[in-house]
Amino acid sequence: MATYIGIVHKDRDSDFGVSFPDFPGCITAGSTLDEAAHMATEALTGHIALMIEDGDEIPAPSDLDAVMADPDNADGVAVLVPVMIDNTKPVRVNVMLPSDLLEQIDRVTKNRSRFLAEAARKALQAA
Repeated sequence: MATYIGIVHKDRDSDFGVSFPDFPGCITAGSTLDEAAHMATEALTGHIALMIEDGDEIPAPSDLDAVMADPDNADGVAVLVPVMIDNTKPVRVNVMLPSDLLEQIDRVTKNRSRFLAEAARKALQAA
């Protein structure tokens, strides 16, 4: 998991906007600060996924002091935005599961591999 810096801006008659110094052009917003933080993670995750799909290099996270030294960021507030970067190629594996568990999985998803990968990531984050 990587953590990037998002810059939150708020004008009097606007939502909370979030931009990402390491990813020019990637922006999002939310009507509350909590919503903006949630949308920031979604926007950045999607942006990075598209970059990976296009074969673009993903930048390393910038240093907070360097980001805040930029005059364009002076009136914003820095927030840390965690993203899971999955730029590895899938590997086929053979997994044995109880048939009733497999049936439950199939009832909630059309993509077993994605479902199992997401469940594994959540379990690893909680560990």
